[in-house]
Amino acid sequence: MDAPPPFRRIDTDKGDVFAFEIAGHFTQADIENAYGLLDAAYEGHDKIDILLRASGYDGFDWSALFDPTTFKGKMKALQRIRRYALVGGPVWMGPMIGLFAPLTSIETRHFSDADETKAWEWLGAKPVE
Repeated sequence: MDAPPPFRRIDTDKGDVFAFEIAGHFTQADIENAYGLLDAAYEGHDKIDILLRASGYDGFDWSALFDPTTFKGKMKALQRIRRYALVGGPVWMGPMIGLFAPLTSIETRHFSDADETKAWEWLGAKPVE
């Protein structure tokens, strides 16, 4: 039996808000799949908002940082994402978000696992079960 993909979509009640959950370890192929999901999310929207639930995140292959697909995906994200809410994740993610947020046009916030509801409120959306 195959393991579920580490990057999964969470349905939302708002057309321009897309949510994902990351669980486990990311490979280059997983990153390419994630950017494919984002490309689909960009369809029909000038800008989108993203919520990423990273409670189960367990790292990634460092070589993926230098892959042209990763770079291209990041450049497109800078143009298309309006707000980015990161929920949970390792302790270092919150300060890292704070460090890089002023360097982009994306309004970015980190929320603890316990504050996920506040992240949804900030984006003006709710998950659809």
